[in-house]
Amino acid sequence: METQCQRVKLNDGHFIPILGFGTYAPKEVPKREALEVTKFAIEVGFRHIDCAHAYKNEEYVGQAIRSKIADGTVKREDIFYTSKLWSTSLQPELVQLALEKSLKSLQLDYVDLYLIHTPVALKPGEQILPTDEDGKLILDSVDLCHTWEALEKCKDAGLTKSIGVSNFNHKQLEKILNKPGLKYKPVCNQVECHPYLNQSKLLEFCKSHDIVLVAYGALGSQRLSQWVNPNHPNLLEDPVLCAIAKKHKQTPALVALRYQIQRGVVVLAKSFNKKRIKENIQVFDFELTPEDMKAIDGINGNMRYYEFLPVIDHPEYPYSEEY
Repeated sequence: METQCQRVKLNDGHFIPILGFGTYAPKEVPKREALEVTKFAIEVGFRHIDCAHAYKNEEYVGQAIRSKIADGTVKREDIFYTSKLWSTSLQPELVQLALEKSLKSLQLDYVDLYLIHTPVALKPGEQILPTDEDGKLILDSVDLCHTWEALEKCKDAGLTKSIGVSNFNHKQLEKILNKPGLKYKPVCNQVECHPYLNQSKLLEFCKSHDIVLVAYGALGSQRLSQWVNPNHPNLLEDPVLCAIAKKHKQTPALVALRYQIQRGVVVLAKSFNKKRIKENIQVFDFELTPEDMKAIDGINGNMRYYEFLPVIDHPEYPYSEEY
């Protein structure tokens, strides 16, 4: 199967499959559903599974992976699993504990990739979103270089094969890259990226430092969360994408995913619908022309669905920078 071969080499020598399965689901979807859809995604050929402590479904995703190993569909080393360090555990002494907690939920010995989920620190504690009596998020401050050093130790301890970041702007990445005594560079930066926000400057910056860009929200957004701007147009109804899709006899979603793959961007396809999960793996069955790519580049409007406005006052809020 061609999907297995399409992998990108990370700067630490490991390989990441270029197409991943995203497991975040809005509140309305029961957490248990992650078990069924993750099993199904592995059955149809996905080998890269993206999850996080903050999604509150790691035990189900872990169960899905283990059941597909148990029935012989895959071996552990066939699966590339990503977890993420949540904002309430950015203090260096909390990092390894957080990863160990994820591993316990997953019942796995290691993850393939561990990311700092966001550069914005929140007050440590059990709550994912700690709020004060007025319902405002309680922010925290931390030196991200110290958080990074704690991730390096997790890699050395064999708890994760690779380490990276998510939702970082180029200045925050630079801070880590220029850190005295840096042992491991981030292998990737996972950010919102789609034809309306193609991240071309950030992509160029990352490529120049041998850092892979990983795209989430690649199909626009589910518009169901407090984090998402509901006034933005629906990406998959864009006339340019629809025309290109029609020409190739594909869906607009597949065109949006294929666009990223041809730019060398690792792309996460997120769906809890089995028909669409099966469809998304067909992204390797066709190719966009240079004219198609140029036309899709042309619809970029630097438009974010995920603006993370509740943390806009945090000094590490990443989107005050252009990229």
